[in-house]
Amino acid sequence: MNAVEIEQAITDLAEQPFDAASFPYAFLEAFGNKATTIQRLRSGATNKSDLGGVLQRDNIHIATCESGQVADTLKALKASPTTTKAKAKFILATDGADFEAEDLTSGETVACAFKDFPDHFGFFLPLAGISTVRQISENAFDIRATSRLNRLYLELLKNNPDWGKAERRHDMNHFMARLIFCFFAEDTDIFIGKGRFTETIAQMSARDSSNTHEVMNTLFLAMNTKPGADRAAAKIPRWADDFPYVNGGLFSGSMDVPRFSRIARSYLLHVGGLDWTKINPDIFGSMIQAVAEDEERGELGMHYTSVPNILKVLNPLFLDDLRARLEEAGDNARMLLNLRKRMAKIRVFDPACGSGNFLVIAYKQMRAIEAEINQRRGEPDIRSVIPLTNFRGIELRDFPAEIARLALVIAEYQCDMLYRGQKLALAEFLPLRNENWIICHNALQIDWLSVCPPTGTGVKLQADDLLGEPLEQAEIDFENEGGETFVCGNPPYLGSRDQKDEQKADLRLLFDKRLKNWKSLDYVAGWFLKAADFSTKSKSTAAFVSTNSICQGLQVPVLWPEIFSSGCQIEFAHTSFRWANLASHNAGVTVAIIGITPQPRSPRRLFSLDDMGQTIEHQCAHINAYLAVGESVIVEKASQTLDGRSEMTFGNMPLDGGHLLLSRDERDALKLTPEQQNRFVRRIYGSAEFIRGLERYCLWIEDQHLAEAQTIPPIAQRIHDVRKLRLNGGATAKDLADRSHQFQRMYIGKHSTLIVPRVSSESREYLPCGYESTGIVASDAVCAMYDAPLWNMALIASRLHLVWIATVCGKMKTDFRYSNTLGWNTFPVPTLTDKNKTDLTRCAGDILLAREHHFPATIADLYDPGSMPDDLRAAHERNDEVLERIYIGRLFKNDTERLEKLFDLYAKLIASTAPGRTKRRKVGASA
Repeated sequence: MNAVEIEQAITDLAEQPFDAASFPYAFLEAFGNKATTIQRLRSGATNKSDLGGVLQRDNIHIATCESGQVADTLKALKASPTTTKAKAKFILATDGADFEAEDLTSGETVACAFKDFPDHFGFFLPLAGISTVRQISENAFDIRATSRLNRLYLELLKNNPDWGKAERRHDMNHFMARLIFCFFAEDTDIFIGKGRFTETIAQMSARDSSNTHEVMNTLFLAMNTKPGADRAAAKIPRWADDFPYVNGGLFSGSMDVPRFSRIARSYLLHVGGLDWTKINPDIFGSMIQAVAEDEERGELGMHYTSVPNILKVLNPLFLDDLRARLEEAGDNARMLLNLRKRMAKIRVFDPACGSGNFLVIAYKQMRAIEAEINQRRGEPDIRSVIPLTNFRGIELRDFPAEIARLALVIAEYQCDMLYRGQKLALAEFLPLRNENWIICHNALQIDWLSVCPPTGTGVKLQADDLLGEPLEQAEIDFENEGGETFVCGNPPYLGSRDQKDEQKADLRLLFDKRLKNWKSLDYVAGWFLKAADFSTKSKSTAAFVSTNSICQGLQVPVLWPEIFSSGCQIEFAHTSFRWANLASHNAGVTVAIIGITPQPRSPRRLFSLDDMGQTIEHQCAHINAYLAVGESVIVEKASQTLDGRSEMTFGNMPLDGGHLLLSRDERDALKLTPEQQNRFVRRIYGSAEFIRGLERYCLWIEDQHLAEAQTIPPIAQRIHDVRKLRLNGGATAKDLADRSHQFQRMYIGKHSTLIVPRVSSESREYLPCGYESTGIVASDAVCAMYDAPLWNMALIASRLHLVWIATVCGKMKTDFRYSNTLGWNTFPVPTLTDKNKTDLTRCAGDILLAREHHFPATIADLYDPGSMPDDLRAAHERNDEVLERIYIGRLFKNDTERLEKLFDLYAKLIASTAPGRTKRRKVGASA
């Protein structure tokens, strides 16, 4: 269950008659406990409470009690030995009138009336495995309001099914936006009298809801009609006449209101009863978006983008600099004035703005800085010089674009209330302006200069409808001199395999005449190219949240040379981290933040997370396309190693349709003699076989033994089947038809084979690799070194190598994707002395011996991050220490430092070896 669903469940529970016996179980069920779990607690099988309550191990101890005994019961729960023994994190006591609870880990408490305990639902979210409790607690209202609006929305669609169809969806979304504004306005004195909108509907509409839509229609008409003669002509009734003229296009256009059922009217009054002064426009919009879109409603509550994450983009983009200038100005009136004038011209532009999260947060942060300037200058009541129209956006879908504009309007009013007081805020709020500054369009097709040109801060073009679809209004006429433009946002990621035809068409439009191999790029790459082009005609810096894959592997040499050729450089970046949401047990998506500009400030700033999850900043002269410290360098595939290390190749490809491969049962079914089995069958290792210890075999027939193999009917049949498949295949397969008894290649080690899986989990702290004895076959699911000295394994098994391949090879989903030509052949290693090789040989041997101590544990067992044996970990740490001392004479401090050294060494090795590369040596021995 997600946060919104949990809030809805416990609200339902609080509204039901209190039943002391069933409440603990209903409470746990509301937090996602399964029916089987509840049944086991009811039966006493898992309930070990010593107070007649319900005790769920590692979670909570709940007890209901007689009236007036709540405080004493909570004390008893805390003192209970079973609470401690069961490691309960929470205790809870209630008598149906009062409600008290305590978080035993933090010591925080809740004490409220029973009916109000849903207000504190965020306090208990760890019970559901949701870790983003602080953010939810701070934004509990947004989640509660979203839950209520979702109920209302679904109930209205039930009674007005035509409003859910494509042709009326915009009307429905427009109606919801009007409601949100009215709920906010009635609780913030924009409408005279708190709760006036909701109360008017309650009083003027029939209880059977038959005329609810007519009452709302009249109210909307009043808000769209100027006072005086216009209202008289419109025959606005007296009960609606004191509602203000809102204008701004919010209530223009269609006045249709969906019909209400009794239930829908009840939900409407319930939503209106919430305290809408608590709305957070910086996140509320994205949650409302989920209410209004079918494909997103299934993930309701998962659209929270934390302010700290968004500030990871905005702070280094421009807010840190504004704060630094504020600090530098001190109380100097002229410097403060100049800073304020600068801020008045700054534009923040989000070309994938969704419902406006980045824009709203940027606006609120800038208003805070401006308020401090005004305070220091003795002008606390002065009107803001930061116009909403300086916060520009492009959004593909119409409803998020509408909500973005509304969220900015609400944010402006809240900032005026906070910094200037209610009187001035109210005096200047209505009527709303009807300027369009969030454009509904495809950001990869529209010219960004038409939305956010390098000059101009005011919007001359006005709309008839603030929430209309301004598809033809991209060409905006601006006036006044402009300033800096900061481009930001969180564009859609979409790897090449996940893109639909229309998204491929967007990228084709951008890249087809400029780049080869562009089809491998993530969709987000389009925004980076557009931002680079935009920067050539405007004074701008851009920073986007992105998949980290555009800075890894094969996408780097495709995309980044084009970005750099535009004159842009990377000014700041945040290396990979999880961009989480409100779903329970969510893993989030791994992203990076990349800031590019033609005029980077110095020093550059590279952010990363330490082992404790804390952000650390590294200041440097350059950041390369791999988000590592160092000059711009692109790692290209290499057909041979940079030095004298052993060469690595892909394992052997069967190209056989499975006919040369055998399970143990299939091997035994051949009924070969021991001598025949030794001649014709070998153990084969791919990634799964090596890592998980799976058993698999293959036919391995040398040419001199073919005649004998053909006399064995089941082997002859398999050879025949391979020949048939190859003859019906492509050119490569047909060329191999005459030797259908063999793999495409026949490489095998004389003494040993060093195996490196081509795909392996990123969760492991070290790359799985190892030696297998003579006679085994490496499949094409692994890379292999044949008869290579053991010290090569010490390099591959190191943290240094893992960091390198994770960066330059990239990943397949969340797994490391190993490449011999991109990962091993390019891996920069200092010149190794004989002593170095001896020391590394000993380290690799120690790793293999430590594995042997735990036989028959598999690689998967041994390298599980939560249960890696101490002796194996110690062997790896010793290997890292020996190798890293070869590089810099000590251990590296972190991965950032490792990559800095590796890229520096790579650049030097490339410079020294480029002119005189030798031909590739033959790899392995043919049997």
